[in-house]
Amino acid sequence: MIKGSSAFRLINLSTEIPHDRLLFRFLCASAGMTGRRIVVFASSAELGPALTHLVTSRAEKAITSHGRFTLGLSGGSLVSMLSKELLALPQLDCSKWVVGFCDERLVSFSDPESTYGVYKSQLFSKINIPDSGILTIDSSLPVTECAEDYTRKLKEAFPGEDFPVFDLLLLGMGPDGHTCSLFPDHPLLKERKKIVAPISDSPKPPPQRVTMTFPVVNSARCVAFISTGGSKATVLKEVLEGGKVSPYPAARVVPTNGELFWLIDDPAAAALTIQVERPGAGAKL
Repeated sequence: MIKGSSAFRLINLSTEIPHDRLLFRFLCASAGMTGRRIVVFASSAELGPALTHLVTSRAEKAITSHGRFTLGLSGGSLVSMLSKELLALPQLDCSKWVVGFCDERLVSFSDPESTYGVYKSQLFSKINIPDSGILTIDSSLPVTECAEDYTRKLKEAFPGEDFPVFDLLLLGMGPDGHTCSLFPDHPLLKERKKIVAPISDSPKPPPQRVTMTFPVVNSARCVAFISTGGSKATVLKEVLEGGKVSPYPAARVVPTNGELFWLIDDPAAAALTIQVERPGAGAKL
C-alpha cells in the first residue's frame, strides 16, 4: 500500500508476474528494500520540480531535527536540473546546508570535468550557502592522499560517526550501472572500511577520482537516484528487476535505515514490468 495523497496511483506494467519476479520481490523485502519507491514522470521537465520538493522537504525536516541539512551531490545532468529548479524558488535559504560530493574527478576546479566547479558556476555562486558548508577535495594532492584528506574533512563534518550519515544523497547511474565512481567488477565494490576511496583506473575518463564507498552511501537517511533517457532503459530494468545478487553497483544501494527513491522519466522506465508510482505534475515526495 502507498500512503498519502490520492494523487499517487500504482501502475502495474504487466498483467502477469512471473515466479522469478515474485521471488525477487520477496528477496528485496527480506533485504530491507520494502521502502524503495520507483517514481516515474512523463518527462525530465516534470521530474525536476518533484526532485526539488524532495530536497527542500528533507532540508526542512533535517534542520528542524538537528539544526542543519547535509546533502551529497553527484554530477552529470543532475547539475543543471537541480540548479535550475532550486534557483527558481523565491525564498530558498541554504545558510544551514552542508554539501559534500558523492564522488569527484581529480582535476582542477576550473576544468569542465570538476563536479564542484560546475556546481559553483551554476548554483553555489547564486545561493546563500557559506563557503564552510561546501566540502571540496584538494585536487592538488595525489589521488590516494586526496581520498585521505577528504575522509578527514568528512570526519570533521560528521564527528562521532563511524560513517557519515547524510540527510540526502543524490545519485546518478551510468549506462553500465555504475554509481558514484563505483564501477562494475571493480575491487572498490568490496570496500567496507574506508569512507572515501581513491580510484586510479576509472573505466570512464578522467581515470583518477575519489568516491564515497557503499558503507557511506547506505548509511544515508535518504538516497535518491535520478535517471532519465531511453539509453538507461535496459540497464535500469536489470538493476531494478534483476534479482537479489546483481553485478550492477547501483543495485547495491540499499540504505540500512533510510529511504530509497528512484526518480525516472518515461523513456528510462520503458522496459520496466514492476509496479511504479506515477504521481503526475506537482508531486510532493
